[in-house]
Amino acid sequence: MKHTWIITCFLVLMFFASQVIGLKITQSYIDVPASEEKGELVWKDLPAVAGVKIERPEVEPQFSIWYIIGAVIIGTLLILLIIRLNTVFLWKLWFYFAVVLCLQIAVAAFIPALYAFIIALVFGFFKVFKPNIYLHNLTELFVYSGLAVIFVPMLNVMYAFILMIVLSFYDMYAVWKSKHMIKMAKFQTKSGIFAGLLIPYAAPSLRGVKKKVRTAVLGGGDIGFPLIFAGTVLVASGFIPALIVSVCTTASLSILLLLSQKDRFYPAIPFLTAGCAVGYLITLLL
Repeated sequence: MKHTWIITCFLVLMFFASQVIGLKITQSYIDVPASEEKGELVWKDLPAVAGVKIERPEVEPQFSIWYIIGAVIIGTLLILLIIRLNTVFLWKLWFYFAVVLCLQIAVAAFIPALYAFIIALVFGFFKVFKPNIYLHNLTELFVYSGLAVIFVPMLNVMYAFILMIVLSFYDMYAVWKSKHMIKMAKFQTKSGIFAGLLIPYAAPSLRGVKKKVRTAVLGGGDIGFPLIFAGTVLVASGFIPALIVSVCTTASLSILLLLSQKDRFYPAIPFLTAGCAVGYLITLLL
């Protein structure tokens, strides 16, 4: 087993919490009255960021997967360039912008957009520039909800699953063949700014993740993409079927953590894709 039972349980529970929170936030962006009036699904607008209106890309599902894959490839190349140049501050600025954007979208599901923006600015600043493990993981539970709210309307269940399959092959290549995913994870962890969950083996001080203790990690993509798939199931079938999918992806993550070995890296997306498939098949049988 890769981690201790306690660390594994914490990691699995936080993953599941991020999925449930993400589904509820995604559901809150569905404009029910407008949908009933028009007889079709209507999404609420995204909140403006610093007064700038944010629009979802108007892309058909069959093209949206390539839009997302392209964004993943470009993002990966930019991070590798930052690593090569060793410009940690540039990585922090980029990460700060992404956190503020996604966190505001998530928090705006509960409070007015202006207050959500202020909270995102403050929490994002401390997360990136004054990090501590507690705030980091708290915000990680919400950040990927913002991504789901942006991308779920662009997809449907079939194309979201195709996206998961493509990403599974990419994840296997990036971890086992090119190993650039490992390189990026080590760079992020060393910089103190990691896109994903961080569970330390020893309780750190409030000064953050820089204390040299063994840490269990789960990448942001491993959280965000299963949530996006579950979000498309939410749109197609409702909250309970989407929750079943999230339970199954959580189970698949648990299996990976139980079967994996200490100090070895594994691509999680293929396991999570299998969990998505099993969960969706269960919803079809109910």
